[in-house]
Amino acid sequence: MRLMIVRHGDPDYSIDSLTEKGWKEAELLADRLCKLDVAKFYVSPLGRAKDTASFTLKRLRREAEEMTWMREFDAWIKRPDVGDRAILWDWLPQDWTKVPSFYDKDAWSDHTLLKEGTTEHGDIRAEYDWVTGEFDKLLECHGYRREGQIYRAENANDDTIVLFCHFGLECVLLSHLLGISPMVLWHGFCAAPTSVTTLYTEERRKGITSFRMTAFGDTSHLYVADEPPAFAARFCECYDHTDERHD
Repeated sequence: MRLMIVRHGDPDYSIDSLTEKGWKEAELLADRLCKLDVAKFYVSPLGRAKDTASFTLKRLRREAEEMTWMREFDAWIKRPDVGDRAILWDWLPQDWTKVPSFYDKDAWSDHTLLKEGTTEHGDIRAEYDWVTGEFDKLLECHGYRREGQIYRAENANDDTIVLFCHFGLECVLLSHLLGISPMVLWHGFCAAPTSVTTLYTEERRKGITSFRMTAFGDTSHLYVADEPPAFAARFCECYDHTDERHD
């Protein structure tokens, strides 16, 4: 099975939709996705993800199943350097990197600030467990049942599944599939708007499957149209770049 995780286009968060550039990116993304034989589309309930999916779905005359758990990951903390509420993956590197447990795939959520973070399902780890649990239910529907750190192929297949979602949520899914702390992914990886991350199942022994990532944050559909990727999700390349986001 091929799993494709798509981040939404360049966002206008004030209206939960896309910027003018974001709409253009979504149309170019459709040029790419419409060439594929996709078994199933899934989409976040948030507007920016649904708008990103709209060009592809309209052209193919298809619908996407809306999944509540695919909304942006609910991970707010009281960031220590500013003493105010902030999204977890905007934490300054000089602060979060001092905590060894953040690099551990199991102990990353033990920090006090993460335990104090409240979500609909409890603390941040509870939210993570809810999302990954729902994700595993989806994979099981497509023939792959979680068993420890691998997946049991109960109905091995060559289907392509496409998820339209968000950067923070994407990192949670990759963390779960690949056994990596999401803190490392949230802070060390950057998926540009409409970028595509691709994973395939590998069944080297009958019925025993793992996921392997062949591409992260691919924006080749933008480059072929001479459309540069949006800067969204990145921070300033150099501190003196005053026109780029610092915090």
